Amino acid sequence: MNRLLIVVNVDWFFLSHRLGIAKKAKAAGFDVFIACEDTGRAQEIEKNGLKFMPLNFSRSGTHLWEELGVLRQMYNLYREVKPDIVHHVTLKPVIYGSMVAKGLKVKGVVNAIAGLGYNFTGQRRGLLFYILTNLMRFGMNRENLAVIFQNKRDFNELNELNIIKSKNLVFFTKGSGVNLEKFSFSLQPEHSIINILFPTRMLWDKGVQELHDASMILKEEYYGEIKFTLAGLADDGNKVGVPAEFLEKWSDGLYVEWVGYTQNMLELYANSNIVVLPSYYREGMPKSLLEACSVGRPIITTNSVGCEECVDDGVNGYKIPPRDSRSLANALKRLIDDRSMRNEMGVQSRKKAEMEFSEQTVIDKHMEIYGKLIDK
Repeated sequence: MNRLLIVVNVDWFFLSHRLGIAKKAKAAGFDVFIACEDTGRAQEIEKNGLKFMPLNFSRSGTHLWEELGVLRQMYNLYREVKPDIVHHVTLKPVIYGSMVAKGLKVKGVVNAIAGLGYNFTGQRRGLLFYILTNLMRFGMNRENLAVIFQNKRDFNELNELNIIKSKNLVFFTKGSGVNLEKFSFSLQPEHSIINILFPTRMLWDKGVQELHDASMILKEEYYGEIKFTLAGLADDGNKVGVPAEFLEKWSDGLYVEWVGYTQNMLELYANSNIVVLPSYYREGMPKSLLEACSVGRPIITTNSVGCEECVDDGVNGYKIPPRDSRSLANALKRLIDDRSMRNEMGVQSRKKAEMEFSEQTVIDKHMEIYGKLIDK
């Protein structure tokens, strides 16, 4: 039986973004191992017939001894599991795992570039960026390695940096896809208050400050008529994490409510009228926007990498410039004031999800990739 090891940073991300792929691989005859940090959901992984392996990634990435410790963990893990294919998801597993897999001569490697993250954003390209890109060049310079991108701009950047090699297999998927049956279409709710949902981790780069400022711009005109719901954890360990104190001060429970993390996102989407993500983070393709499309909600996002693919401007929502609170407020105002537009854009979102974002299409593509690596 071929062994598949999927390496992800944390358990909840695996469950929301890669569980369907792992279950399909198991059904196809793979012995599937999942390596990630356990935040309390390891048993949920194991209940799906998958073998859980604890793996703790450091958060900062700037302390040499911590990073060497992560590499040692991964080396020992790969030696223990002896995978035929190792599938790395998100940037740190890709960088470190590729080097370990190369050193141990793992037969096949899949690197999923789910966005390039903090160090590839804007003017942050210092020494760490130089180190990371060189490590990627080393680890990915090998045969029987597939790279999965979620948008063309990430591919173009890594290609220009000479990280992608001609010997690599390159594939594209529309993010992680969305379960069209679970996130089924629903009509706009008939609330007296229009609910604007912001579903993401609370990071500055996700547009928290811009949404805050836009909400203040709209407050005098729309207080009592609209409500902003912030659904996501504060991430104090992240370099661009928004302090919980900021969110608590902003949230009054009436005009703005921070609900934190919830597993029942479907209910939040169903109760929302508009979904907003003014991100300038180096996204792959945000899962939250794929889910919002599937449920049939108009979307306001930016023309930043990863986000721009989720919206056809003026059709199923609006794309605005990043870091532009005034444009965000204006786009929100257009949708707040026009119910028929919200309805029509919601229908178009669902059509886009059905045509482009099906999770089953993404799962089938992964099975094709695994097959190519095993057969080679």
